[in-house]
Amino acid sequence: MRMYDLIIKKRNGGILSEEEIDFMVQGYTRGEIPDYQMSAMMMAVYFRGMNETETLHLTESMEHSGEVLDLSGIRGIKVDKHSTGGVGDKTSLVLTPMVAACGIPVAKMSGRGLGHTGGTIDKLESFAGFSTAISKETFIKNVNEIGIAIMGQTADLAPADKKLYALRDVTATVDNMSLIASSIMSKKLASGADAIVLDVKTGSGAFMKTQEDSFALAKEMVTLGNNAGRKTYAIVSDMDQPLGCAVGNALEVKEAIDTLNGKGPKDLVELCMTLGSYMLMAGGKAESEAEAREMLSEAVGSGRALTKLAQFIEAQGGDNRAVFDPKLLPEASIQEEIISGTEGYLAHIECAEIGMCSLLLGGGRETKESKIDLSVGLVLCKKVGDYVRRGDVLAVMHGNDRDKMEQAKRRFLAAYTFSREKVEAPSLIKGIITP
Repeated sequence: MRMYDLIIKKRNGGILSEEEIDFMVQGYTRGEIPDYQMSAMMMAVYFRGMNETETLHLTESMEHSGEVLDLSGIRGIKVDKHSTGGVGDKTSLVLTPMVAACGIPVAKMSGRGLGHTGGTIDKLESFAGFSTAISKETFIKNVNEIGIAIMGQTADLAPADKKLYALRDVTATVDNMSLIASSIMSKKLASGADAIVLDVKTGSGAFMKTQEDSFALAKEMVTLGNNAGRKTYAIVSDMDQPLGCAVGNALEVKEAIDTLNGKGPKDLVELCMTLGSYMLMAGGKAESEAEAREMLSEAVGSGRALTKLAQFIEAQGGDNRAVFDPKLLPEASIQEEIISGTEGYLAHIECAEIGMCSLLLGGGRETKESKIDLSVGLVLCKKVGDYVRRGDVLAVMHGNDRDKMEQAKRRFLAAYTFSREKVEAPSLIKGIITP
């Protein structure tokens, strides 16, 4: 078998077999197939596409290019949740203790943030001493004993995806549904979950800007997951404005704690209830969304979900006193109100720009080596659809550097669009894709 022949076959619109795809993926991962040939193949796939069977074979080959986590030592049905990423997306911090309190084991691998979207691990490190550098034995033990464990992604998990994504990123071949879906799902499948619930973001702060593309990706991933033998659901949710009000690591942790105390922003609560309901149904704990919502509400109302968060933080070395006293979390030295000079209905927020404001303040990474300031960020006081009067507070900015705050403030104000006509708040849940 020669890579040259496979490139010609795909270039001419042919269908690659399972053996051909495996030869290509494993050979490239081992360094036997050069970048220039794989670049040519990615461009051929970009223009010619892959059918459902090819996409499944590509995903499974990438899944098995490295370590596949064996979670058979964890009791119960393991349900994983994955978000395609967005601004202010602290869902995992709220959702995992909620579902764990309902009896669904949460064994999750998470990453750090790069660019304007924060990573779950960075947010959790707002708790002094917290670490995801735990052994697999501790990981499994913690899930069995308290119901939650989160560890960092290992280098051995789907290494083919890391190599292929780096190549696609510099050869303008990222935007292909089969390649995007297989990239995400290969890591999810290798993570060992029995079922997967996906949160596919759509809008100005999301990877997928249009609902059409977001639904196409959601359907592709649900099909992939189910073809691979994992019960998979996808919720398409709005990211045309930040989720909740807080943007920034410790600020988002505080908002997550508020939510577990029953005082969270309406949109964050609704997203967690929707995702959580499908996790409970996928795990066999509830037969309907209504039953699942009742269970999740009870877990929050009784305080069991908050207690579960505290147990999880303590088990991974963190100071869990901050769960009950959020003032112990990192706090910025300067808090400054951003005042509106305009009157009218808030019509649009350029969501990615709000993420960039947090990045400018020091709350995100421009490179993998960047050091994050966990205390900085923004807390929004107005969302799309709200009426704003001149002099109203649009947000409170938290920072430690006046110059950075001035830059971020200018960018923040430029991201807001107002209208004299009444504007309806956008719907949060755009749709749900089931098997």
